[in-house]
Order: sequence, then structure tokens, then C-alpha cells
Amino acid sequence: MVQPAIADLRTLVRGIYNIQKLRIQMGNRIVGNFKVKLGQAPSEPETILDKKGKALLEKLRTTYKKITDGITEQNPKKILPTPKTFKKCGVIDTYTEFCLVSSYIRLEKEEKEQFKVLDGVLRKFPIYREYLEKVKGIGPAMGGVIISEIDITKAKYASSLWAYAGLDVADNGEGRSRKKAHLIDVEYINKEGKPDTKQGITFNPFLKTKLTGVLGGSFNIHNPQYKSIYYNYKNRLINHPIHSTKTPNHLHKMANRYMIKLFLVDLYKAWRTLEGLPVSTPYAEGKLGLKHAS
Repeated sequence: MVQPAIADLRTLVRGIYNIQKLRIQMGNRIVGNFKVKLGQAPSEPETILDKKGKALLEKLRTTYKKITDGITEQNPKKILPTPKTFKKCGVIDTYTEFCLVSSYIRLEKEEKEQFKVLDGVLRKFPIYREYLEKVKGIGPAMGGVIISEIDITKAKYASSLWAYAGLDVADNGEGRSRKKAHLIDVEYINKEGKPDTKQGITFNPFLKTKLTGVLGGSFNIHNPQYKSIYYNYKNRLINHPIHSTKTPNHLHKMANRYMIKLFLVDLYKAWRTLEGLPVSTPYAEGKLGLKHAS
């Protein structure tokens, strides 16, 4: 059974990411509309923009991190007028566009405020105060995901975390995925209220996406230790004949996966120790005598 504090944290974290997803979708709509106004069809590359359009878009990109940041600056007071009082400003020349930008601003503000709240909530958890907060590349957002999605009491081995995060190896020797060959029979209660089985995945997809898609990139920017692990392993792959036909993207994913797996080993040791739980020696250390610098 999930502890009430963890259940509340999971609700908070998932809610924040829902707001973030909506904010990103709204931003994409604004950017799409902006590009069309410059003469670029939604499916066309930016190279077809005229000289003036290219200059304006490049200025926005250079001045602001996101195109939407540049567009939203056209509404500095952040006050939504009525259709009668609305006056066009810069590239925002219709009331509908103004409403879209206003919605984006509100979503962005709410997202930032929720992440601030999350930081305070996480300080109640020893694993965040004593470990995660000190790992470069991990902030409240990722810390919240890790703590709310992982039940360390159920992870008897570090490999248990790999399996739960979808970083283990399937029976066919491939990295775990949603492929049909990787599915298993999962028990559930059908619409008639009776026990039944269906094919399902073996891992937590939300956790896997955040670890490999977000944390991996963050480590490669902010954490020299794990960045070194990534590049050392990638170099080994590049120079191994068996991987000579793999694409650069495939090699990147393999190295990224390896880096996150070693982070989970470190997390397992730190978290289980803090909770006073038994800590098992990883197979690579206990049987093969291999150990990475943590």
C-alpha cells in the first residue's frame, strides 16, 4: 500500500507535469500561428520565409530562449482586455491571439509556482535532503518524480529499479520496450467486474520517460561524473565491431541507458541505507569485481 505522503506527492507531481504539458501545447500553437503570419505554411521549413520574416524570427530566437517567450513579451502588463478594449500590439494583432498568449502566460506562471511548492514538500523526505538535492542535474521536478514513483522498500536489488524503470533486458536480449515480444500477461478486473488477463508492459512508462528523456540530458550538461560515464561507454560502443552498424542515435540511447542504470545503482545504495534497509551488492561488483566511481 502506498503511504499517504507519497500518494499526495505523486498527485502533486503528476498534476504539475499535466500543467507543463498543456503549457507546451499552448506555446506550440502560438508559435505555429506566428510562423503562418510570416508566410510559412505549417508543414514548410523556415527557409521559405522572406528576408524580413527570417530576420524577425531570428531576433526572437536570439533574444529569448523560446519563441513563445518573445511573443508573450508583447503583453507586459499581463492583463486580459475585453474585445472592445483590445488594441493590437506588435505581432499580436487579433483578440484571439491575445487570449492565446494570455493563457500561455497564466499556465507558465502556475507551473513555476507549483514547482516552488514542490521544492518545499520534498524537504520532508530524507532521500531528497540527504542525497538527491546534492546530485548535480537533479532539481525538485526530477526529485519529485523519483520519490513519488519509486517504492524503495520493494527494490530488493538495484536491478529491481532497472526493471521497474524499463531499463532491464528483455528475454530476446533487447532493451526493454513496448514491443509485442516484450509484453507480459497482466491481471486486471474487466468491465464485468471479473478477474481477467491482458498483454501489458512490465515497467513504469512515466518514470522511464523522465529518467532517459530528461535526466539523461540534464546529467550530460550539469553532472561531470555521469557525463564521463556516458562518454566512456559510448566510446567503447563506437570502437566495438559488434556495434559498427548501429546509428549514432542508437549508440546515444545505449550510452544514455547505461548512465542512468549506474545512477540507479547509486540511488539504490543511498536510499536503502537511509531507510535502514538491507543493501545488496550489485552482480557486477560481487561476482565480476567491477565497480564504478560513485
